[in-house]
Amino acid sequence: MFRRKAYDRLLEWKKTSAGHTAMLIEGARRVGKSTVAVEFARNEYDSYVLVDFTRVTDEFKQTFLDMRNDLDGFFLYLSAAFGVNLVRRKSLVIFDEVQLFPPAREFIKHLVADGRFDYIETGSLISINANVKDILIPSEEESMTMGPMDFEEFLWAMGETALATMIRHSFDADTAMPDALHRKAGRLWREYMLVGGMPQAVAAYTPSRDMAAADRAKRMVLKLYREDIEKYGDLAAKRIRAVFDAIPGQLSKHEKRLVYTQVENGSRSRDFMTAFAWLREAATVNLCVLAEDPSLGLALSADESTVKCYMADTGLLSTMAFSASGSSMPDVYRQVLLGADGVNEGMLAENAVAQQLAASGHDLYFYSKASNVREERMEIDFLIVRPYPDAAMKPRISPIEVKSGKRYSTISLDKFAVKFAGRIGTEYVLYPRPATREGNRRSLPLYMSFCL
Repeated sequence: MFRRKAYDRLLEWKKTSAGHTAMLIEGARRVGKSTVAVEFARNEYDSYVLVDFTRVTDEFKQTFLDMRNDLDGFFLYLSAAFGVNLVRRKSLVIFDEVQLFPPAREFIKHLVADGRFDYIETGSLISINANVKDILIPSEEESMTMGPMDFEEFLWAMGETALATMIRHSFDADTAMPDALHRKAGRLWREYMLVGGMPQAVAAYTPSRDMAAADRAKRMVLKLYREDIEKYGDLAAKRIRAVFDAIPGQLSKHEKRLVYTQVENGSRSRDFMTAFAWLREAATVNLCVLAEDPSLGLALSADESTVKCYMADTGLLSTMAFSASGSSMPDVYRQVLLGADGVNEGMLAENAVAQQLAASGHDLYFYSKASNVREERMEIDFLIVRPYPDAAMKPRISPIEVKSGKRYSTISLDKFAVKFAGRIGTEYVLYPRPATREGNRRSLPLYMSFCL
């Protein structure tokens, strides 16, 4: 199994919860929820039971329901059915794909109160939300969202743990990486933009850096996501699919916000609210919302009708945008890997940065100002809230500009710094070059974005 940050969060949950809560691992399909739960069970408990609701029989489900008022008998049945010796306070029960059997999730309240064992549930977000109408959500349930691998996890998977540590050290120390390591990290970042962080794609790629094998794995995931849209999208399925398929085209434009009329003739923003809500819940996209008046409460000035729609995984975006159905690697992949001039890496770089920010727990916002006056026009790719050293580590708005090429300008960032001087903290430019600092502005290589 690949090393995942979710594992560390489970360790913290086990330590602090001490059996008083269950943990629900939510996320998109195929991001590794079940895998990390099982690995955690194997390493951190004497024994475990994995109840996979995609595989259990109707007889098991009925017995589950019949024995809910007899916990002693219920645990004896689990032990016998799965051939596992459950040990008080030293065993874990996993309800995998719990959304397929909602009564199991409701039962968590009584299981946690009983206190004999620990409990983890896993489930895909969209089908979880579609199957809770008739059950009482247990207050004893904590939750965590798990996404695709970020760049740091990708480095771990590639056997580059020391390099990942060096990148974090350089970020924290505000120093540039040594040239050789900078070039190496840049090459791996370009690989990451194409492979992405879906575990199946990374597993296909890592043994021999087989990009075609990674593409095949990603196409299977995309097929699954499109099938989910048809299965769970109900009356909005057609519009959800239209938004999903339009993402590469919208992100390839200079202004990457979603233009509704280009998705569906004559449509307006309110026509897509259900589609956005569904995609957000399914965790297959990262929505970046316009903040009209940037302040620490970014959500207070959010315009939900003006969004940029990024794929939750950049590798899936690269396959949607560039990959054919054949077994050979697309030529554009080779150009990206080589860092060739003239290749439009902008949408991949910006999408990958969005993925890192989302993985770090940031809600995504951007700023844009349209005006006939040139001095007032500007667009900032991302706005996040970070502690500001020059204000006793109090939080400030940090604007982020993403530059995929070595030739660039920071006109919008300069204007933004003047307009909102009293609100902003450190400014960031993410680009392909080594790290530098000039006053309040840090220019960082793109591969450091996971540190923000």
